[in-house]
Amino acid sequence: MADTKNKVALITGGSRGIGKAIAMEFGNLGYHIAFNYFRNHGAAEQTQREIETLGVRCLKLRAHLAEPDQIANMFQTVAQEFSSIDVLINNAASGVQRNADELTTKHWDWTMNINARAPWLCSIEAAKLMPNGGSIVNITSEGSRKVLPYYLSVGTSKAALESLTRYLAVELAQKGINVNAVSGGYVETGALESFPNKQDMVTSSKNTLAGRVITGTDIAKVTAFLCSEDALMIRGQIIIVDGGITLLAPLSSTDS
Repeated sequence: MADTKNKVALITGGSRGIGKAIAMEFGNLGYHIAFNYFRNHGAAEQTQREIETLGVRCLKLRAHLAEPDQIANMFQTVAQEFSSIDVLINNAASGVQRNADELTTKHWDWTMNINARAPWLCSIEAAKLMPNGGSIVNITSEGSRKVLPYYLSVGTSKAALESLTRYLAVELAQKGINVNAVSGGYVETGALESFPNKQDMVTSSKNTLAGRVITGTDIAKVTAFLCSEDALMIRGQIIIVDGGITLLAPLSSTDS
């Protein structure tokens, strides 16, 4: 991997879960880190301390990504602190775990604004801070293409994010910016607590071909690879990191 000294990575939703794993991975690679969070000040402070022990600078930013003005302010602060960035990871996500007939327009707008509109706005702002090119990776999920229980709002927003990945890969290529996405399987994080079928998801997560659950670090390592020179010719792709679990058809009670 090329020299990463003095390079900067911005990770949205980087204080916990997969986002934290990604921030730690880039920090271990020598990147200075900026990350945003929304509500949990304690988790943000803890993550900042852990990243700084790696010997790199770390900037934590409180920003609600459903608000375009807060996105603009976040990037202004990053520009003041670092002047430029090399990597943007659009990881932050939210949603309401309900079926179609239980969702409201408020639920829909909340999910779409954070999971699809915010990555678009963040990518445009990030491109302004990438004078020498850079990398953008969007974190998506298999619910974008497969129907999962209680996942309609998030699944459709992730499908939009994957389409955005392809469009940005083409439109930002002339600026030397490479855009891809990583689609993860079930990773046991705090996000699962909001799902009514959490236990089924946890059970399913253990049935990978690798014989173990997927971790945030698994997602983080592939994300970092996509931001390396070795991945220069991977453009606009959705890289699936699920331990092979989606290769397997579910068995019904009539199967022998």
